[in-house]
Amino acid sequence: MLDFSTLTRRSAVRAAGVLASSLGVMLLAGCGDDGLGKRYAVSGTVTYKNAPVSSGSISFYPTAGQTGDQRGATGVIKDGSYSLSTIGGDDGAFPGDYLVTISARTPDLTKAQENAKGGGSLRQDDVAKAFAKAGSPIPTKYESPEAGGLKAKVEAKSQTINFDLKD
Repeated sequence: MLDFSTLTRRSAVRAAGVLASSLGVMLLAGCGDDGLGKRYAVSGTVTYKNAPVSSGSISFYPTAGQTGDQRGATGVIKDGSYSLSTIGGDDGAFPGDYLVTISARTPDLTKAQENAKGGGSLRQDDVAKAFAKAGSPIPTKYESPEAGGLKAKVEAKSQTINFDLKD
């Protein structure tokens, strides 16, 4: 804590200004403003053959021609449900048009973990090989934005977007 009694009037004013500025920055940081703009909650379900996709990932890619600094959003599918995040914490997605990919592969990472003995990190090529070998309970065409044909429009409101995958 500053002892203002030992400071000159001028340095006390500076110290008070720095303190006030610091408090202002902390208040702004506490508001969660990351400077990216407003995002909206997007959640939904993913089904295949009338059953929920048990696990996987979903990605929204901005379509060509979007204006501004639009970013994609991703989510984890669990028991058929997902919610999107742009930078984390289920913060949602920007309004706009998207191409969507869905992957439901569950790779066996045993060999990759063996190769990372001693607490090292998994090597990318080992993980890539495991994913390539892993089967998919849904058609793999949905892993490609073009081949899968999935599209979504995120509006400036909270919304639910469901996907019913077909062969």
